Amino acid sequence: MAIYTLPELPYDYAALEPVINPQIIELHHDKHHAAYVKGANDTLEQLEEAREKDAWGAINGLEKNLAFHLSGHILHSIYWNNMNSPKDGGGGEPLAADGVGELADALTESFGSFAKFKAQLTKASATTQGSGWGVLAYEPISGRLIVEQVYDHQGNVGQGSVPILVFDAWEHAFYLQYKNQKVDFIEAMWQVVDWQDVHKRYRAAKASVPLISF
Repeated sequence: MAIYTLPELPYDYAALEPVINPQIIELHHDKHHAAYVKGANDTLEQLEEAREKDAWGAINGLEKNLAFHLSGHILHSIYWNNMNSPKDGGGGEPLAADGVGELADALTESFGSFAKFKAQLTKASATTQGSGWGVLAYEPISGRLIVEQVYDHQGNVGQGSVPILVFDAWEHAFYLQYKNQKVDFIEAMWQVVDWQDVHKRYRAAKASVPLISF
């Protein structure tokens, strides 16, 4: 039985136009994200077989594959919900008047201002080498928000950090529409950020008590 399943999109394929066209959304969700779900489930089956046979010759590759596919599944699941059509509240910046003042204050405290945070996440996302993500994450030890430049799906990540806003910088997320202009895609992404969703994730991450002491 499959452990992981592909979540349904919270909107139709055309909901994020003109920022992301329907063809990209369909291919990205139905093909690329689905492949990570299948990869994670297949790897779990292979690990179960290795345990049954006590055969560990492929353990390094299997553990790497599980991290890659599972992280891809998790990040994409956040990604779809991080976005919303501008007509339904996407875009702009988090404001206290919209009920997300706690997030707005945290961004200012952690980065100096919303504008400075936006500049850092934009640059981190647009300059990710090869395939990867720009991520706003909650770091539980310091209680601060940080920006991470994630390689592939799982590399260069601070252990324990919780992603709350993710920008997909893999070519499959934008190439059909933006060609090789990744920076244009990242700039356009700000038009569809769902701050209500990011705020919800921030509050949930902040409420989790890290089981780490020094």
